[in-house]
Amino acid sequence: MNSQEMKTVVFAGGCFWCVEHDLRAVPGVIDAASGYSGGDTPNPDYYNHKDHREAVQVTYDPAVVSFKKLCQFFLDHIDPTDPAGQFHDRGESYKTAIYYKDKEERDNALGLINELDESALFAPFKIAVQVLPETTFYKAEDYHQNYADKNIMHYTNYAKASGRIQFVANTCAVRDQKHIQWKD
Repeated sequence: MNSQEMKTVVFAGGCFWCVEHDLRAVPGVIDAASGYSGGDTPNPDYYNHKDHREAVQVTYDPAVVSFKKLCQFFLDHIDPTDPAGQFHDRGESYKTAIYYKDKEERDNALGLINELDESALFAPFKIAVQVLPETTFYKAEDYHQNYADKNIMHYTNYAKASGRIQFVANTCAVRDQKHIQWKD
């Protein structure tokens, strides 16, 4: 496949190690890179990204996986109801977002958020994921890339202790019990 056929999307879902790790497992994902997005500070780094969110830029093959399917997967692997961060990570840098490039992506993302709210999967809570125009994505330092594979024990302990792994498992169980599935 040539690079003209690949597409990218950026997601902010709390700890970029966790979001990157999960999205790498999706068939059709070519690469997932941890980084920073959404702020005004040029060239942010781990110690200076307070106005940016930790984010992951996903490069994918649209012939294998669609933007919409990636958004569904993302929404299933975060707590979409938390407006103040994700799990142990709190504050602006850890708030959730789907960044869109055009009206079609924006409409797809907003439609999925509406569908999730209407499903009552998280009732009485409402979906708090923001849908924002894509901004410059700044790749994080090398030691953050593919962190879960390079630091297996630390990553596994972090993901478990944060509550993320249990939350995702519980959400899947509730989906099964209530027979709630994505429409498409």
